[in-house]
Amino acid sequence: MKYHVWTMGCQMNKAESSRLAGYLASLGLENVKDIKDADILILNTCVVRQNAEDKVNGMLGYLKGIKQAKPEMRIAVTGCFVTDDLSALSKSFPYVNHFFKPGESRSFEEWLLSESVGNLHGNIGMALQSVSSLSVYIPIIQGCNNFCSYCIVPYRRGREQSRTAEDVVTEAQKAAVAGAREIILLGQNVNSYGKDLGNGTDLSGLLALLNQLEGLLRIRFLTNHPRDMSPDLISSIASLDKVCHHFCVPLQAGDDLILKAMHRHYTYQDFRALIRQTRQMIPDIALSTDIIVGFPGESEDQFENTFKAIEELRFDAVHIAAYSTRTQTYASEHYPDDVPYEVKIQRLRRVENLQKGILTEINRQLIGKTLEILVEGKKGSKWYGRTYSDKVVFFTGSQDYSGKLVSILIESASPWSLQGIPATV
Repeated sequence: MKYHVWTMGCQMNKAESSRLAGYLASLGLENVKDIKDADILILNTCVVRQNAEDKVNGMLGYLKGIKQAKPEMRIAVTGCFVTDDLSALSKSFPYVNHFFKPGESRSFEEWLLSESVGNLHGNIGMALQSVSSLSVYIPIIQGCNNFCSYCIVPYRRGREQSRTAEDVVTEAQKAAVAGAREIILLGQNVNSYGKDLGNGTDLSGLLALLNQLEGLLRIRFLTNHPRDMSPDLISSIASLDKVCHHFCVPLQAGDDLILKAMHRHYTYQDFRALIRQTRQMIPDIALSTDIIVGFPGESEDQFENTFKAIEELRFDAVHIAAYSTRTQTYASEHYPDDVPYEVKIQRLRRVENLQKGILTEINRQLIGKTLEILVEGKKGSKWYGRTYSDKVVFFTGSQDYSGKLVSILIESASPWSLQGIPATV
């Protein structure tokens, strides 16, 4: 029997798909690249933007024809496309055999059992992800309690639910034994980990446990919410040697009225103070952020406040999006999308150009320095990997460096990568 997992969306979806694929492989199923060749097809979906949901609907329409030609194919759909109203989904897409919400692995297991698929043993929750690289994603918390006005995730993934620290450590141990050298902890709000468990567990404590694992060289985590970045967490990042000095802390906007309309629950000065504190405690920290331009009601002056914030804070990366209406969110129901598309794109380009200049200056300061990188592989004739602060580095060398920590002398820099040579001892 053959399977295929189709995935779109965030790192959380990629991690969940990897776990599903690993579980199906453990049941004796064969992975195939072509959807049409699959006996079991899983769609792991994303609807964070309206165009993403449109793509999912397009794929489901495409599969209707395939299912008519191959009625024995069994199709399961998961991810944020799946709502609480499973009966409505089944009525709209009767050719789909099973819908299950993200993270609800037991429902998927029971469906496979009912379909008599494979040699059913074990538990998908503890199934090893299919390790195809040195870096492995590990989800540690599902859902989000923040309800930002532009975001649909809490409505689709629900409230925050943390895995136990024991489960996470066990999975990380398995990944390390299988060859992973880096793990990336995932959650819609990863630094809220453990609050719902009620036993004192938090992200700081989990990082301390993972830091002790043999074989692991680096630990990263995302995505964060600024109001949950506690001093204890920052201190842990500073003190634990395997926890990388890099994380994303989304600003979204530099204007307080826009932040209030976004339901972000902090002011720009709050955010600014957090960045200052983080850089004081971890001087070599590399920080990235997320920005939305053209949010409903955003005036030119309010955009300029965001522009000035990026100038002042000087991030190592800025992930920029032009606002687009997402149905079923607070913003779509209460705020008119009144910023013209061409204005949104103009603002987006301005931020991109600003950040390119900032990053050029930041990276040029690294020329002449020796940085340790974890080598991920080879592109063409050059090896590549990432620094402790998530900078991409390319270098040439005749040895097999894959999976190794290598010291590289940086010789040149661009906004997006660094170039160097192995440092001589």
